[in-house]
Amino acid sequence: MVCYDQENVSFFYNMSKKNISERWQTKDYVMVSLGLLVCAFVIFANILVMLAIFMNRRFHYPIYYLLGNLAAADLFAGISYMHLMFHTGPWTIKLSVHQWFVRQGLIDTSLTASVINLMAIALERHQTIFTMQLHSKMTNHRVVLLIVGIWLIAIVLGLVPSMGWNCICDIQQCSNMAPLYSRSYLVFWAVLNLLTFTVMVAVYTRIFIYVRRKTHRMSQHTSQVKHKETVVNLMKTVVMILGCFVVCWTPGLVLLLLDGLCKSCDVLTFEKFFLVLAECNSFMNPIIYSYRDKDMRVTFKRILCFPCLGWQQKDEHSGVRFNTLEQERRRRVLQEAWVARKARDGDGAQTNGGPLVLKDAENMLDSTES
Repeated sequence: MVCYDQENVSFFYNMSKKNISERWQTKDYVMVSLGLLVCAFVIFANILVMLAIFMNRRFHYPIYYLLGNLAAADLFAGISYMHLMFHTGPWTIKLSVHQWFVRQGLIDTSLTASVINLMAIALERHQTIFTMQLHSKMTNHRVVLLIVGIWLIAIVLGLVPSMGWNCICDIQQCSNMAPLYSRSYLVFWAVLNLLTFTVMVAVYTRIFIYVRRKTHRMSQHTSQVKHKETVVNLMKTVVMILGCFVVCWTPGLVLLLLDGLCKSCDVLTFEKFFLVLAECNSFMNPIIYSYRDKDMRVTFKRILCFPCLGWQQKDEHSGVRFNTLEQERRRRVLQEAWVARKARDGDGAQTNGGPLVLKDAENMLDSTES
């Protein structure tokens, strides 16, 4: 068995008949420029999402921690793509085998982290929706362990090709799209991700059927309707994120599967197009967050306006802070109690201390919550 680990990357590209431009052409400049622009937006948008979840206590629940971790995976994808942009085109010829594996491993790790994180979100929603709860009772300690586990699995799968599952010692098994990857690894990776997508779609389909049946049986009490709308809206946001991920990544995974199974298939024609489509997914999630979640939009505005309005807001709103859903529920109960008292006592309730009673109760709440 002959191993070619001392060869450079161009040797494997020539074997797979994947051409590398030796000189910069117009299309190379356009691709790198657009790629860097998209990467910059991906990094900025996902940092904004992570800051919003960190700053707003309304989002301090397992589902939002997992959504924040998904934003971290997208942020890592943006960094990985930026690294790819600086090591593509004519720069590819100068790469060593180790550097090429690093370039591909970063992208593989970010995709794997996103897929596993979406699976974790699906399981979390399955657990909570079937009891018509808004948030899981999972402890913060378990959420942290889950997030650490997601990244450990993603890193290991990203390192698998460089640890031996490649074609350096079996040149006939090299793929066309990734000339140093073994075709068997591409088949394994593509099938694993496609199966994961299928399972997630099945889980969400089951959840939607259950929610549809359950909502027909619920009474028309105001609090129950409000709770139902909150659950369904959050569910729609998660499904939109999943749907966008599947649409953006499935074509590329199918192309990888064809590359692994069909040696004579022309997969290089659509390679760059599907790569751009996959990259677009990383900045779609923040758009979905801001479109679907009003609290997220408000938090985004607070963060973006802080540099110019921070001191003014500090003076004007020094007593204002984000509350958790439980605190909002308690405050709403007090308000409803006062409204009921006002309706019972008539207009005289306002002169009999109604607002003062509410104000005293709210002050007591503030002191216990702080």
